[in-house]
Amino acid sequence: MPALILSQQRGVALRFCLRRLLLVSCFVLQFVCSAETYADLKQPELQSFLKANCLDCHSGKTAEAGFDLEKLGTDLNDSRAEKQWVRIYDRVLSGEMPPADAAQPKPAARQAFLKDSSREIAAFQSERAAKQGRVHTRRLTRVEIERSLHALLGIDIPLADQLPEESRAAGFTTVADGQALSHFQLERQLAVVDLALDEAFRRALAVEEDRYDKVYEPAQIVRTDPKRRCREPELIDGEAVVWSSGLIYYGRLPVTTAPENGWYQFQVTASGLKLPATGGVWSTVRTGLCVSTAPLLAHVTSFEAQEKPKTIEFTAWLPKGHMLEIRPGDNTLKKANFAGGQVGAGEGGPQNVPGIALHKITMKRVHRGNDNQQVRRFLLGDLQLAPNKRGKTQQLVSANHEADAARLLKAFATRAFRYPVTDAQLAPYLRLVNTALDQDQDLLSALRYGYRAILSSPRFLYLPDTPGKLNDHALAARLSYFLTGAPPDAELTALAEAGKLSEPKMLRQQTERLLAGQGGRQFIVDFAAQWLELDQIDFTTPDSKLFPEFDSIVQQSMLDETHATLAAMLHENQSVTNLIDSKDTYLNSRLARFYDIENVSGDDLRRVELQPADHRGGVLTQGAILKVSANGSNTSPVVRGVWVSERLLGIPIPPPPSNVPAIEPDIRGATTIREQLAKHRSQSSCAVCHVKIDPPGFSLENFDPAGQWRKKYTQLINGKKTTGSVVDASYQLADGRKFQDIQEFQKLIIERPHPLAANVAEKLLVYGTGAPISFADRAEIEKIVAKVARDNYGLRSIVHAVVASPIFQNK
Repeated sequence: MPALILSQQRGVALRFCLRRLLLVSCFVLQFVCSAETYADLKQPELQSFLKANCLDCHSGKTAEAGFDLEKLGTDLNDSRAEKQWVRIYDRVLSGEMPPADAAQPKPAARQAFLKDSSREIAAFQSERAAKQGRVHTRRLTRVEIERSLHALLGIDIPLADQLPEESRAAGFTTVADGQALSHFQLERQLAVVDLALDEAFRRALAVEEDRYDKVYEPAQIVRTDPKRRCREPELIDGEAVVWSSGLIYYGRLPVTTAPENGWYQFQVTASGLKLPATGGVWSTVRTGLCVSTAPLLAHVTSFEAQEKPKTIEFTAWLPKGHMLEIRPGDNTLKKANFAGGQVGAGEGGPQNVPGIALHKITMKRVHRGNDNQQVRRFLLGDLQLAPNKRGKTQQLVSANHEADAARLLKAFATRAFRYPVTDAQLAPYLRLVNTALDQDQDLLSALRYGYRAILSSPRFLYLPDTPGKLNDHALAARLSYFLTGAPPDAELTALAEAGKLSEPKMLRQQTERLLAGQGGRQFIVDFAAQWLELDQIDFTTPDSKLFPEFDSIVQQSMLDETHATLAAMLHENQSVTNLIDSKDTYLNSRLARFYDIENVSGDDLRRVELQPADHRGGVLTQGAILKVSANGSNTSPVVRGVWVSERLLGIPIPPPPSNVPAIEPDIRGATTIREQLAKHRSQSSCAVCHVKIDPPGFSLENFDPAGQWRKKYTQLINGKKTTGSVVDASYQLADGRKFQDIQEFQKLIIERPHPLAANVAEKLLVYGTGAPISFADRAEIEKIVAKVARDNYGLRSIVHAVVASPIFQNK
């Protein structure tokens, strides 16, 4: 398609998209504003209780924590007042207000206040949800956009990273209240749509499938010029050898350079050389340009090379010009010394360090999923292609361009919008196509024009639902994006069309189908990435001087351990108490060595029974969790305490008062964090929250920022690693129950699984529906927990109960 035409179409599509989004936004704003619900909490009984029990501390300029009850609003349509009343209810319910050292209200008065305020708040929120829905219309996330485009067009190229980073509300990018839509977001959306359509039309019009199939022997893998210094493997005894080394890009393989962007399937046969006493030679496979001007490398996989050659298989996305780098990646291995800091002119020679030998590499271009014929059907239906008059490009064979365009456009829009499209809804897009045809553009160009407009439409970008119970098509979309991050497949769509999906048995059956096999694993990876912030594991890197055993192999193994644990919980319906403590975990030899757990061999994860001396058990003590809740250099009971409270224990922690300074660790070691926190808690406004934060935080103090067990703190003094004071992990829970270490803390928490199950249900509902849990939702959460109690609070049972709940099935 000529560049000028493409540019013109892009500009028109952007203006078209902006106009329609503006109309939708105005409609939503008008609807929300007109849906105000009357709710006034001026009832004498409520005001009297607060005046008698709270006003002494919470009034005027000196009000505790800056909370002045004299300024407390009573109209719940004011979101600030609504949040304050919910907070008051929670603090009275928990006994935090009035504080223990103050005069206490009579039990009857307390119960009356709780009952009346609860009724009013819940009634207000329920009425508001009935009018406008509890979920504001939410936008697809960038991962959901990528998977939707893949499903619609049959393509497989990465797209999510081309869209802007997303903010999170209530911990998730799916929450509508935290989603913005700027002009830049729209421009990037159109750019991604163009990338997707470029690839789809390229493959649809291709005469042959993409082919690239190579086999490389050692002599082809190594450097090609024996006199040139380089970072490629050296040919030693007929094998391509890479020694353990700190040289950057050492082990790069130019023969694997991608001729075009694409997915490439590799088979690499390798063996270990001069194996260390710890076992095999753990090695990494990474991709990149492998030159100094482009230093970033992407992790693909890792493996443990043994004396006997073995073949590993993997698939990697390689942009044009990128190549593989395969090398020993275990930081605990002794490193080679190379004269001049280069390899290739005899410096590599036999080294007295571990290494790997590459015996053979096969490289094949592949597509993940659909072949070109299927892509063609997605775009062009049953229309055939034929060379144009000049014979250089192809054109669609059509006896009636307008009729065929209308038919294809309606089918595409129905799939893109995830519900049957009416002629009126299709009309604006069809006008764009017909206008292009009237301007003598060919049918292929006109169709692409219409597809671009559809994929830039609010009906594609958003999940627009009407207040009340979701219809079957809306339910299919919510269920599919919840469990797969992708639009409904053919089976879900057919059931929705037949009106059968909302039947309880059918809904459960489809939930089971979507969770089967690798589907459940993908759901776990997607959900845990945000729930447990596992997608932030690269945010910090442990200090190599303090934690020399940590490396990228350990980090990836940590992620795999947590994913495997959660997947087993889902597939085996294990209790959510396994989040806090369990009898086993999933390890390979490298992670086991990092954890100081013996008798684990091989590079595949396997279920390992834990012993008390291992100091492990449950997701809580897994390396991935310990790393994302630390900063790479030191640990903070406050940071970890807040993380564990909110993510695992279901205890919300409000932000600290603005007049309270943060606690910074004393890197000199003059005072312990325990001493600093004791002083901090002397302020009553701080003590209320720290009684919840500090117990889980201190319970994990025996784990350093890299996730290893420690008995004493370590620190760097004048660049040298120095041992500090003994770790004290003892504390007591908010209810007064005491513990001495992590094991006793775990036992105390799992004695009461109800809050753990409620927290998981809440997180699933927030992630799956796109709205935080409201006060009015709490009663339904309790019903879910009561329902799954008979299954020992199994994770799979909770997922089913969540999908069956009115919260999930209503807007």
